[in-house]
Amino acid sequence: MTAHGPFSPRDWAAHPPYVYPGYKSTGLRGPTQPLIPLKQTLSELTGPVFGAESVGPLDHDLTKNARVNGEPLGERIVVGGRVLDEDGTPVPNTLIEVWQANAAGRYIHKNDQHDAPLDPNFRGSGRCVTDADGWYRFYSIKPGAYPWGNHPNAWRPNHIHFSLFGPAFATRLVTQMYFPGDPLLDLDPIYLGAGEGARELLISNFDLDLTEEGFALGYRFDILLRGRDATPSQE
Repeated sequence: MTAHGPFSPRDWAAHPPYVYPGYKSTGLRGPTQPLIPLKQTLSELTGPVFGAESVGPLDHDLTKNARVNGEPLGERIVVGGRVLDEDGTPVPNTLIEVWQANAAGRYIHKNDQHDAPLDPNFRGSGRCVTDADGWYRFYSIKPGAYPWGNHPNAWRPNHIHFSLFGPAFATRLVTQMYFPGDPLLDLDPIYLGAGEGARELLISNFDLDLTEEGFALGYRFDILLRGRDATPSQE
């Protein structure tokens, strides 16, 4: 493991509060007492190391990594961007994992009992490692919206979950990527829980350069770890 210097404090105004009344379950699991800051030591300034040998050749392509007897159903997309640190420096060789619902808004999980079809050719999860300049790319299917029991007639916007390890334990991030123009964003307490002015960092941008002609629309989602202007956490 590689040791790093101290990281800047998190901007807690940008991240959702641990207890957010609009997001009901946070009242059951969020801490109710002030957090106690801990001095950064070697445990926080080093991190897990993952290399390309940890990733299979199709792990980044969710349209292929679970095929059984055909193509997955839905709109194909390409999601790519850069992972940067708090100073805007690219973060190379860091593991990114994603998971999402299928085009009908259904996860392959026993707790997901949404009355929507499963897709036998789509698992909804993948991973990749950033290159030397911090770039990553996934192929997938645009996820569908789905109902959840937070409040009457509640629906989650289309989104993809991201997990990043970063260069050290102190930069660990779990977040969500949303899509531009989604009318459900203004009604979603998880998205709205991020600070005003910061939540927009969770919305990807349509990118014609990432779009592959005749195959898939491209969306760019850059991720900034830790410190000022960091991508908000969305767990």
